[in-house]
Amino acid sequence: MTGAPLVLIDHDRGVVGDDTRQALAFARACFPDLPIAAVVIGREQTEPIAGADTTFHIRHTALVDYAPEAWGDALHELAVAQSPGAIVATGTERGNEVLAHVAAIADQPFASNVIEAVAGASGTPWQIRRLRWGGSLLEDATLDATLPIMSCALHVFPNEISGGPPNADTPVVEFVPTLGPDAGRTRIVDRVRVAEGITLTTAPVVVSGGRGVGSEEGFAAIEALAELLGAAVGCSRVVTNQGWRPHADQVGQTGKRVAPDLYIACGISGAIQHWVGMQAAKNVLAINTDPDAPMVTKADYAVIGDLHEIVPAIVAEIRRRRT
Repeated sequence: MTGAPLVLIDHDRGVVGDDTRQALAFARACFPDLPIAAVVIGREQTEPIAGADTTFHIRHTALVDYAPEAWGDALHELAVAQSPGAIVATGTERGNEVLAHVAAIADQPFASNVIEAVAGASGTPWQIRRLRWGGSLLEDATLDATLPIMSCALHVFPNEISGGPPNADTPVVEFVPTLGPDAGRTRIVDRVRVAEGITLTTAPVVVSGGRGVGSEEGFAAIEALAELLGAAVGCSRVVTNQGWRPHADQVGQTGKRVAPDLYIACGISGAIQHWVGMQAAKNVLAINTDPDAPMVTKADYAVIGDLHEIVPAIVAEIRRRRT
């Protein structure tokens, strides 16, 4: 497996999230001619990971649940044993945290939120492009490392894995690291059950309001539309600054990043700080009185008019059609 990149597969007690699969697509783009090795840490049993040519299963008594230092130590030990061409992960909180530990142990630079990476000739640096400042700018840089360690930016690469399910003959190789006594000092020991329902970051539809909503009371129509669509309610920064909505609802550079199938922006001008939080939406519908607003010019669909008339009209029509 010398030279094959190692791809960290994040999981929650055995359930692999869609976001982590983006790293597999990133690895394929970086290494089109090499096999890809997925790395699963700490599950009781591991099946081949779709999209990978080999799956490494790292087992140890300290790896019962997520423990960033232990994961980093274990992944580094595997890298020493396998001499990979790179170590990559999706740029989630966990992915970035674990790779930062690996980089510190290996004394190598770590490039996060990469969207393009091209290997140089033997002995020369990689050329990379990555998102900075919450996605509001692109940085072109070189990565000079004997072991490239990179996370890919969220929602840039697809979740879907080409090639279908793994072949039954795809190998799963067990690896047992030698971890120190302090490896598991930072770890998950308990969980608090959160309320069930739609969340802003997972909702297929997000209905967001901005300055144009005008007040806290003005969000009543936004909430009514969201309820009918099975959507989550979001907002811009100015809304939270005014105290109309909690910060937990904010979408943008200093809020949450979302990637719904449909993002409905009501009365949002579309400043870059907000746009970077929802630019991964598959479709954008803007409702605004200003036809030249950045949100309108960038949206897939736009309705020019007063949201206080348009949103209630949409709500009424949906209700009429459902009766």
